[in-house]
Amino acid sequence: MMKPFFNPMPSLATALLCLSTAASAEQHEFAKNILTGGPTGTYIQIGRDIADLVGACGQTLTVRESAGSLENFLGVRQRPATQFGIVQSDVLEYLRTYSAQDPAIQEAVRGVRIAFPLYNEEVHILASRQIETVGDLDGARVAIGVEDSGTFLTASLLLDLVGAEPAERVTIGPDAALAALQSGDIDAFFYVAGAPTALFSGAQIDAEAFHFVEIDDPVLQSVYTPTTLPAETYPFQAEPVDVVAVKAVLMTYEYNPARNAYHAESCRAVSDVSNLVVAGFETLQDGGHPKWSKVDLNDIPPGWDIGQCVNAGLAPDYVPTCTSNPSPTENGTNAIYRQRICAVIGC
Repeated sequence: MMKPFFNPMPSLATALLCLSTAASAEQHEFAKNILTGGPTGTYIQIGRDIADLVGACGQTLTVRESAGSLENFLGVRQRPATQFGIVQSDVLEYLRTYSAQDPAIQEAVRGVRIAFPLYNEEVHILASRQIETVGDLDGARVAIGVEDSGTFLTASLLLDLVGAEPAERVTIGPDAALAALQSGDIDAFFYVAGAPTALFSGAQIDAEAFHFVEIDDPVLQSVYTPTTLPAETYPFQAEPVDVVAVKAVLMTYEYNPARNAYHAESCRAVSDVSNLVVAGFETLQDGGHPKWSKVDLNDIPPGWDIGQCVNAGLAPDYVPTCTSNPSPTENGTNAIYRQRICAVIGC
């Protein structure tokens, strides 16, 4: 787990100062949504796996693309009918560390809870061959992710820790960054995502021109979790690469069922999804993204609480609100999920 080490960043502080009171969601039609990430990232694949479980129960959980961790955290707090968001642990560490000093961050943190810990996300730095170490990013043109993304925060912190000051910090997403690297417009880019991520798996990347930069700096390894991308994690990667990782977690909101009908419905939705994730955990590990095999549901980041609606769904006598028929979007995978879930919870 990360240590609290970093100073408040202007972009994050600005975003939090713009935080408004949580929307009056009871005015909106009830729905269930999960904020994830970009179309080629691991977050969206994890979100789709959870949505398949929910769909097998006959409910609909809509998977929403987003800029990433910060938008997801704020979205759970602000957006109506948005019960879940996937967030990086260093975003949580920032918020937890500085909430006592900043009223805006206190407001952002209030009411947000952990649903489940997920998996470690590797920090990928894809670069031209001239960039051999993290220190070589000093004076280079580096894409650090879009603002409001976890990649943006992690990249900024990592560069500050090693004392590297790029000649240009380009705030674009991973797909645009890969294209910019291949065209020679930048020298390297950061992408924080659980390996294997589709961005590097499906793209044609020239191994003679580009490589992953090893992150073996002792300071970084003391702050983040040291890990390795095994050889052939991606088609162009012949050798293992030492990197670092942060943990992804599934966040939710502390709904109060006694407040109004919307809160009651949202709490029930959170309880249902939480119950289905635990009941279908082996199914997620067997048929979902490979990162599910690395998930430890007991590895809760320190200083954060599990939501009461989550705990309600984990009670031994809890029965989720499943319909007799799967959702209209059911596919072959959903049919398998439903068969396995029904064997556990009864349908």
